[in-house]
Amino acid sequence: MDQVPLAELLALIALLVLSGFFSGSETALMTLNRYRLRHQAEQGHRGAILARRLLDRPDKLIGLILLGNNFVNILASSLATIIALKLGGEGAIAIAAGLLTLVILIFSEVTPKTLAALHPELLAYPAAYIYTPLLKLFHPVVWAVNFVTNNLLRLLGVCTDAQQIQDLSQEELRTVVNEAGVMIPERSRDMLLAILDLESATVEDIMIPRNDVEGIDLQDSEEEILAAIKRSSYTRLPLFDGGLDNVIGIFNTRDVLGLPPEPTQGPDHVRTYLRMIARAPYFVPEGTQLYQQLINFQRIKARVAMVVDEYGDFQGLITLADLLEEIVGEFTTDPTDSYPDIHRAEDGSLMIDCSISVRELNRAMRWTLSTHGPKTLNGLILEYLETIPQPGTSLMLDGHPLEIMQTDEKAVKTVKHLDMPAKSNA
Repeated sequence: MDQVPLAELLALIALLVLSGFFSGSETALMTLNRYRLRHQAEQGHRGAILARRLLDRPDKLIGLILLGNNFVNILASSLATIIALKLGGEGAIAIAAGLLTLVILIFSEVTPKTLAALHPELLAYPAAYIYTPLLKLFHPVVWAVNFVTNNLLRLLGVCTDAQQIQDLSQEELRTVVNEAGVMIPERSRDMLLAILDLESATVEDIMIPRNDVEGIDLQDSEEEILAAIKRSSYTRLPLFDGGLDNVIGIFNTRDVLGLPPEPTQGPDHVRTYLRMIARAPYFVPEGTQLYQQLINFQRIKARVAMVVDEYGDFQGLITLADLLEEIVGEFTTDPTDSYPDIHRAEDGSLMIDCSISVRELNRAMRWTLSTHGPKTLNGLILEYLETIPQPGTSLMLDGHPLEIMQTDEKAVKTVKHLDMPAKSNA
């Protein structure tokens, strides 16, 4: 048995280090966050700029990395064989092969790749400084390798001329946002998901139903009209002439508050003034997507729209503020602070007005009730029970215990939610 070949042993260690570098840098470059990389490159980060250029042609980068990694691994195997022959003869070759495989697996593959996956920027940016000149130096070899592999891929029907950009569906985008985790604050993540929901919801889902619409009827007396305007908490009100089915305009209440009913100006002074300042009503079909309606509001510079069904009958009212709330949500964590249809009882339970929309209830209580059927809580309860229940009836609606508190011959008016509401971390 000869002495330990120190030179060959040091060379073997160096080759194992190089193998780990190639393996780890490959994983690091391929797992870089592309959005962070783009941002840092635009901010002038030199390593990010070089890494981005390398990733513009991943076929060349992978060819260079695999060329180097395979070269050092094969050379390491040859050196290990030489060392084994010097130390123990031919019988030690099998032992050397087994040990080398274990060492490469632990120190040159698993460890550097795990580190690179956890902290890609730590290895990717320094590696970019090395790969950029190496790619120029070994360009002929890399080009030859890529020429062969690209033609093989073309024979299999794979296009390699350029990276194909694939559009993500709404559900795929939702998955991307959900899996972003701590990279996106929870509040921002909720807003992004709400924007995606705008394409699946319609104005019918969030409109104020006609029975709850507050407006001014020109058939009332002028004293009643002015009193109603002063009592209103809304800035813009619809103007009717003889009932909800005859909407003639929308007006700003601030333009009327200082206007007294002067007899000297004629008996119809207030009505005439309201007709003059009212803006023509803007009608939208009840099936209009919320995303499209947001664009429509922006296009025509409107804030209020009248919702009509397929027969042209007035169904409700939608405002720009209601639509924006679908995106930004409410600013408090307790639903009783922001939703007048929900208030807390003395025993800590919640009393819910059943005219509340399902979407608003989901947003207030962090529930996930289906929005594809009835639009109100009353509708959901009637669909579930298939009858108008008596007060005191209890039910479990999608996992939420409810007790019927008040009904009439047509609908459920009020229910009690027996559990405490879920707290939000937003």
